[in-house]
Amino acid sequence: MGLIFSKEWIEEYSEALNNNPAYEEAAKTWEGDFVFIGRDDKTKEPVMAAYFDLWHGKCRKAYKVDDIKNMPKAEFVYDGPIGNWKKVLSKELDPIQGLMSGKFKLTGNMSKVMRAVKAAQELVNTTMKIKTEWP
Repeated sequence: MGLIFSKEWIEEYSEALNNNPAYEEAAKTWEGDFVFIGRDDKTKEPVMAAYFDLWHGKCRKAYKVDDIKNMPKAEFVYDGPIGNWKKVLSKELDPIQGLMSGKFKLTGNMSKVMRAVKAAQELVNTTMKIKTEWP
C-alpha cells in the first residue's frame, strides 16, 4: 500500500499492470508514455506526479517524478486535482468522461487516446488491485 504516485505505489501498480491479462489484451496495440499529475484541490498547484512508459500492454518503465518543475517529456500528460484522481481510481468517474467534463486536462493526441478507451478503463481497473492512500 502506498500514497498515490509514491515510489511504493508506482512499483505496485506497475507490477499489477504487467500481471493483468485484461490490460495486456486491451492495450496490445498501445504505444505511448504518460505523465500523470496530481494537483492540490485548493491551490491547483502540482504536488505529485508519476511517469509511465506503456507499450503493447506492458509497463516498461515507471517512476515518481521528484522535480515537479522539470517534468519528463512524455507523449501524453493527464493532469487534474487529487480529488478528481480519487474519483477516477475509485471508479466514480470514468477517465475519458473526466477529460470531456473538464475535470482533467490532456496534453497529447486526443484521437489516439479515444481509440484506446478500453485500455484506459483497464488502467483504472488495475488500480482496484492495489490499496491507495490519499493525501
